[in-house]
Amino acid sequence: MIEQRAFDCRQVALRTIIPYPRVIFFRSHSLMFYSRRRFLADTGRTAASTLLASSLPDFVDAQTGAPSGAPDAYAVPKPMIAEPYQPTWESLRDHYSVPKWFNDAKFGIFIHWGLDSIPARLNEWYERHMYTTDAKWHTENYGSPNKFGYKDFIPMFTARKYDPTEWAQLFAEAGARYVVPVAEHHDGFAMWNSDITPWCAGKMGPKRDLIGELATAVRRKNLIFGVSNHRMEHDAFAYPAPGVPNDEFDPKYAGFYGPPIQGEFNKSNASLAFQNDWLARVQELVDKYEPQMIYFDNGVNTRTYDDVKLRAAAYYYNRAAEWGKESTLATKDVAYLFGSVQDFEKQARAPKWIYNAAGWQVDDAPGSTWGYTNGMTIRSPESVVRELVELSSMGGNLLLNVSPMGDGSIPVEQQEVLLEVGKWLKANGDAVYGARPWIRMGEGPLMPLEPPGDWKGGSTAQQGPKIERKAVQPPSEEDFRFTVAQGALYAIGYSRPARDARITSLASNKAVVERVTIPGSGDHLKFRQTPGGLVVSLPEMTAAAKMPYVLRIEGNLPIGAS
Repeated sequence: MIEQRAFDCRQVALRTIIPYPRVIFFRSHSLMFYSRRRFLADTGRTAASTLLASSLPDFVDAQTGAPSGAPDAYAVPKPMIAEPYQPTWESLRDHYSVPKWFNDAKFGIFIHWGLDSIPARLNEWYERHMYTTDAKWHTENYGSPNKFGYKDFIPMFTARKYDPTEWAQLFAEAGARYVVPVAEHHDGFAMWNSDITPWCAGKMGPKRDLIGELATAVRRKNLIFGVSNHRMEHDAFAYPAPGVPNDEFDPKYAGFYGPPIQGEFNKSNASLAFQNDWLARVQELVDKYEPQMIYFDNGVNTRTYDDVKLRAAAYYYNRAAEWGKESTLATKDVAYLFGSVQDFEKQARAPKWIYNAAGWQVDDAPGSTWGYTNGMTIRSPESVVRELVELSSMGGNLLLNVSPMGDGSIPVEQQEVLLEVGKWLKANGDAVYGARPWIRMGEGPLMPLEPPGDWKGGSTAQQGPKIERKAVQPPSEEDFRFTVAQGALYAIGYSRPARDARITSLASNKAVVERVTIPGSGDHLKFRQTPGGLVVSLPEMTAAAKMPYVLRIEGNLPIGAS
């Protein structure tokens, strides 16, 4: 059995070393170099068994980064905090609850900004592309990847137009209640002033604490501040394609590139050293910025990382208990069995019916890419408001992405969308903030008659058909979504009729309506109840007629949750 395992491992190792003259096997406490010639010549079963079979459990964990003691070596996490959380699922189950601010907020801002916004090509995965499928374009425009590597974008990333005060003002005017910038994306460049890695914005590039500055500005606007950490996807993210010259295995840059390891990222590849460094960076974000949300992308989904994930959660929640702030993790699928709100990537994967989970959100982008790219398209503010309403009617939040340019400015088209959303929320926010689902989420042709098979939403981690944003059917005057807040029912109409609105769910045999008003104005509207529904006479149309309109309805109603 050992001999067979050794043979299988040797085949894997052979495939691994083909593009390079040397292969490095990393063990937890030792470093062994094997030349290709020696490896091929070494046919001794004992040597093979010792080298390969004995290290089978952590063979794919061949990753230690820079040498121990180097300024950019992997960091060692801080000791755990004893109480009240322990790093176990039982402890998270017994102590965690979703913060009230989260379910009341409904609308947050996500921010994808980093080195990839300098080339601004394809999408935020530029590092992955430049060493694989897009190496030709990169070479033609910047030089060969072994001469101009991803690291060489760092000096170009000066963020000279970055004004966190302006950002925070824009987000406040957009009506957002929480802000979650990506503190570190898959590329491994930390956007804060780190004490544990020099590969960060505080020490290179802009030489500014981009995260810290934004945290201060956001809190001055009384918004909740969080961070997003995608580092767990860094380990195998940018492994170069065979034949592509690259700088990723140069020892001088080991602390930045990893170096990368072969294999699919998000597939349990990360070494224990890498996992502990991930934990150390999470702890640093926690201690420096006291985020009230930490969002982890798909990289933490695997059960293999449960130990380090639990340590991260316990440390975070114990520190939050010291601050006295309601805080939460946000993750996809069942990455965390307890202690996290559930996140769905894009509306196409969102729940499609009232989903009474303790707390959930959809992160989505108004643009065609998450990070800024040249020529990216932006959807209308009407579609964003409809998505926010749709999610609110089912019990969820919308975390809407913003894609700043490489210089730190937010494109005008994106600002315009945010400001239009903010205008709508200023007038109609009572139907969204603090709202909960009614007994039904809505009515009309766009509303399914019963929960579809995928009503609980989809996953980005499981294999399946590619999710694309489908063309949205134009709404009709019959399409409404419902929310409940402050003891009243809110009916949000997707398409405003010229005169009367009809709501069939409030027919005379189903409820007794006493008052119908327009939020914010207090104007009482004329209405009548018939067996066919509640008929409301609307005032004259306004310039914002394309946006959903809102009716506040009071009376003897089946209110449901509040």
